[in-house]
Amino acid sequence: MNPPVLATIEKLSTGIPGLDLITEGGLPKGRTTLVAGTSGSAKTILAAQFLAAGIESTGEGGVFVTFEESPADIRANMRSLNWNIDRWEAEGKWAFVDASPEPESIVISGSYDLGALAARIEYAVRKVKATRVSLDSLGAIFTQLPDSSVIRRELFRIGLVLKGMAVTALMTAERTEEYGEISRHGVEEFVADNVIILRNSLDDEKRRRTIEVLKFRGTRHQRGEFPFTIVNGEGIVVIPLSALELKQRSSSMRVSSGNEMLDEMCGGGFFRDSIVLITGATGCGKTLITTEFIAGGAKSGERCLLFAFEESRDQLFRNATGWGVDYEALEAQGLIKVVCTYPEHEGLEDHLLMIKRAVDEFKPQRIAIDSLSALERVASLKSYREFVVDLTSFVKHREMAGLFTATTPTLMGGTSVTEAHISTVTDSIILLRYVEMIGEMRRGITVLKMRGSHHDKNIREFLIDGTGMHIGRSFRNVTGILAGFPQHISDDEMNRMGNLFQRASDAAAGGR
Repeated sequence: MNPPVLATIEKLSTGIPGLDLITEGGLPKGRTTLVAGTSGSAKTILAAQFLAAGIESTGEGGVFVTFEESPADIRANMRSLNWNIDRWEAEGKWAFVDASPEPESIVISGSYDLGALAARIEYAVRKVKATRVSLDSLGAIFTQLPDSSVIRRELFRIGLVLKGMAVTALMTAERTEEYGEISRHGVEEFVADNVIILRNSLDDEKRRRTIEVLKFRGTRHQRGEFPFTIVNGEGIVVIPLSALELKQRSSSMRVSSGNEMLDEMCGGGFFRDSIVLITGATGCGKTLITTEFIAGGAKSGERCLLFAFEESRDQLFRNATGWGVDYEALEAQGLIKVVCTYPEHEGLEDHLLMIKRAVDEFKPQRIAIDSLSALERVASLKSYREFVVDLTSFVKHREMAGLFTATTPTLMGGTSVTEAHISTVTDSIILLRYVEMIGEMRRGITVLKMRGSHHDKNIREFLIDGTGMHIGRSFRNVTGILAGFPQHISDDEMNRMGNLFQRASDAAAGGR
């Protein structure tokens, strides 16, 4: 006997970037979805974008029922997102149902119902042949109704009318808390087939917008909160970390770091599609290694993209010139592109989208970010980790050589390579350290990790002059550099330790 064939619920693509991924195909077609959120969580934008995306992508008509703002206000507010609602109305693709009453005109008497409103919605749907309907926001009128039983009854009435018209509908509702009750009246979620929650939470004095699919009756969806942002001229863009997959290809091809000795320490250079983290205290030489990485790529004819979050363009170009690299000339040749911006200018989600779009536009073979630590200032630890995971996955899938820098929290070293523990998502780590020797500060470099390759295990001294970085021999009589407590040891002690390790090695070999 053959197993029964389970009917699947057809989904309607929302057309909102990222939302179809976390809903695994869009909103259940012909059903009603409640979108609940606090003030400023972008409920109205989502409701309008749902209609706009249908018009722009497939020409589907849409009806917007407004209970709060007037149609004129909505038209004006949405122009900044590049949605010409006036033109769509003239073309018969968009219709408003204005249910935004004047406060003084609302008088509840007798048995109140929304039968007349349902009739107006049905007329507008037929007029523009709508397949999508948005109602924003139910709370504005339900605050005028006497009790929750009336609210539930009228919600069911509207829901039945929408289902009878075979439209896919969004209803928005206010919440009073980010992680409290789903909706203000506590009944809206029980009459909707699906529930989506928008949040605009404050974490460590930083705002972060997220979206969560709480309930999808009879169909699958991604679970958890996902960050989103609002882009001028586009609207909401969801960043679905669940879509990231460990399926990127790996190459054994090497590319030069731009420094011959560093290439030798890394076993022949960096892998072409690897992520290299340069970490160390301020002033150690992280930006110099970044400059040599970019210059080395340009010298090989590779297109290189550099994002600088700590230095201005003029300062960056001046410093590169001091090391013998002419960024201006390389940029004029189309070999490099430099983007300088302050981290505080936008949120992390906006920076991530900016980076991705710059990559799509410039199509580089190398990308460098100096530094990730600057971006850490503008977000919570969770947001920052999600940003790094998404960024590294993106770079790997594009098969670019990536170099990121990060600043360690202490001058001489410490217990962690990076404060946010981002080292686990990188393929290679190059560690820079200050080393105090007889009252003089020197610099040390070591390859701490390099996946898939042998590498130099020594901690080597390096110097910086007008031609760049010069890596020399290893520190022979100093220990405790990585721990941040360098100590000098005598030649006799060095010989004793060497003999001790040699005897241990011989004993292990004899045991075999």
